[in-house]
Amino acid sequence: MLFLTRILPSFLVAWLLTFTLASLFHSQYVVNQLVNVGVVVGFADRVNLTFDDWLGLLPTYGAIIAVALIIAFFVTWFISKKLKGHYAGLFVIGGIAAFATALIAIESIMNITIIAGARGWGFYLQLLAGAVGGYTFAQLIKVAKSTKKN
Repeated sequence: MLFLTRILPSFLVAWLLTFTLASLFHSQYVVNQLVNVGVVVGFADRVNLTFDDWLGLLPTYGAIIAVALIIAFFVTWFISKKLKGHYAGLFVIGGIAAFATALIAIESIMNITIIAGARGWGFYLQLLAGAVGGYTFAQLIKVAKSTKKN
């Protein structure tokens, strides 16, 4: 019951936020690369591209992010049992590690960067999305634990 009431809802919210940020960062990185070569991109085009990317990336990149976060958060949970008092920081590191591992593994296996927004400084924005996801998950679990005690 603990899984269904505390862990799964917290994970789903954290994953959705993480994926949304990763997709947003990807879209804006790509748009900025176009602007850098002289393409004029209006605000409406940016919004449409961002929304289309979110929908288009959801089944693939969304699934990759979900699997990476599940593995990272599971490992982080075990580590947090040994290192008491560092819960949020460990999950931030776990989120970063999930993205770094997934992106580097995909590039190594396929020999291409499948997420264009993960090139150059965009890679660090993807890691930031993972960090936010890890922090969000840790905070939601903390809130869920405290409400259960009351």
